[in-house]
Amino acid sequence: MDAIVLLKDDHKTVEKLFKQFEKAGEKAYQEKRKIVEQVVHELTAHAYIEETIFYPVARQDVPDTEDHVLESVEEHHVVVWMLSELKNLDPQDERYDAKMTVLMENVRHHVEEEEQEWFPKVREALGRKKLQELAEQMEKAKADAPDNPLDLISARQ
Repeated sequence: MDAIVLLKDDHKTVEKLFKQFEKAGEKAYQEKRKIVEQVVHELTAHAYIEETIFYPVARQDVPDTEDHVLESVEEHHVVVWMLSELKNLDPQDERYDAKMTVLMENVRHHVEEEEQEWFPKVREALGRKKLQELAEQMEKAKADAPDNPLDLISARQ
């Protein structure tokens, strides 16, 4: 396992949850609530390890990714605020599905940019050993991730 594989696995987990949400019936309020709770948990932990471990290393050791990292933190900013709103919104609210749809669009865009545009640069620059070490740190750090998305660094910037 290396850091990029770990992050891509997180992306796949969240995409599966998005698909479950999209397949849930219009009035499947309890099911949607459970899926959103999982999405909030997964994305908060994922953003936490990216912001505290992966992004700083990429920015320092792969200077070519600095603009990508800054853009990604801004994308996180938007996502974590949406997560905090969804977390507290009643699934029967007329804005619930629309808000989740916008969140999914934002996250899918973010994932595509990371995976296509700058993860390959990071992989090439850092190499297998460094990425494996990062994966270990990131896996351990997930346990320290906040429950509230607004406690992430990107929420305050």
